[in-house]
Amino acid sequence: MSSRAAARNHPSATPRGREPMGRRGSRRRRRTLAARRAALTGRARRRRTVTCLSSRQRSGRTSSCDETALDLTGDEETTIARLNPHVREMTSDILYHLALGSGSHDLHAMFGDVKFVCMGGTPRRMEQFAHFIMKEIGYQLPTGAQLLDISLHSYRYSMFKVGPVLSVSHGMGMPSVGILLHEMIKLMYHARVKNPTFFRLGTCGGIGIDGGNLVITESAVDGLMNPYLEQAILGEIQKRPGLLDPELAAELKALSTPEDPWQIYSGKTMCTTDFYEGQGRLDGAFCDYTEEDKFDFLRKIHAEGIINMEMESLMFAALCHHAGIRGAVICVTLLNRMKGDQVTAEKSQQMEWQEYPQRLVARYIRQQLEAADGVGSGAGGLIRSLSQLHLTRQTSEQFASSE
Repeated sequence: MSSRAAARNHPSATPRGREPMGRRGSRRRRRTLAARRAALTGRARRRRTVTCLSSRQRSGRTSSCDETALDLTGDEETTIARLNPHVREMTSDILYHLALGSGSHDLHAMFGDVKFVCMGGTPRRMEQFAHFIMKEIGYQLPTGAQLLDISLHSYRYSMFKVGPVLSVSHGMGMPSVGILLHEMIKLMYHARVKNPTFFRLGTCGGIGIDGGNLVITESAVDGLMNPYLEQAILGEIQKRPGLLDPELAAELKALSTPEDPWQIYSGKTMCTTDFYEGQGRLDGAFCDYTEEDKFDFLRKIHAEGIINMEMESLMFAALCHHAGIRGAVICVTLLNRMKGDQVTAEKSQQMEWQEYPQRLVARYIRQQLEAADGVGSGAGGLIRSLSQLHLTRQTSEQFASSE
């Protein structure tokens, strides 16, 4: 047999015109990976008009981009815009501050029926809201079951599920609500929830509005009256607009009745990074301004359409808007800042006032569920992997102890 014939008959020989299997396999893998990348960036997309601003700290240059034609990535798995592509590729995504994980829990079975996410400052308030909304929407827990804090092992936030409603505490200030929103948005993705509605139910100081009234935020500004959230990301300042859904705000406002003990106002909300000096109070540990300075400032911002102050709305609005999630901020005023700085209402009165945002949002949720013919089955919590569950809880506890 000739050497050429022997080569053709050798087990490792490849028919003429065809590549060896190893090369074909690696090319096939490369084509598959390329197709997956294309799928991640080229799936069904939505368009919205937003303003995106970016400034470079080092050079001092500021650039702006009109995102009228910006593609907001959405696909058959999620309606969340601009979802982090790295999240899609993770085998297990631990939501540290919720004590949940995509590898340890069946998040779709647990949260796939969620339609509304209601957030408020304290665990106690949001547990009370969970019991309240259960009665309002007529949701029945299975026999022998009771409401439990799903995020108990995080030692950071509390979360209760009542059928299609999540009731979650977000803590105090923008950093706390920002961390929660990142993980809640990812939770919506992992649970394959489509078009959720987010609410912040809180308290605030009114500007020209007495205590015991409701303010629905149209848009949020910072302490300098800038209508965007500034965040330092990789050494650069990124600016995200503090916009909320105007249709949702109008729908909420329309639900108020003449019999309600409150009046509803809508306008801009100033979101500060501090409760005392940042809001021009005279009763903090430090105060390097006069009472006249304070009132000049309050009159100035009131003339610009700002009707209340609090410490979470800008982060909430900016991240909801960035993710393409319908969001609303409804706060009850605890005092009129034009008349003083300290909350002097009786504790029982304050507790009653804090129920007002809950009552309004409960009306909206009930209305939406009735239009959709019911509250759904309310899937219970399912554990996908005990080993992953242990890892998730252990990691959450380590984060809690180190922060």
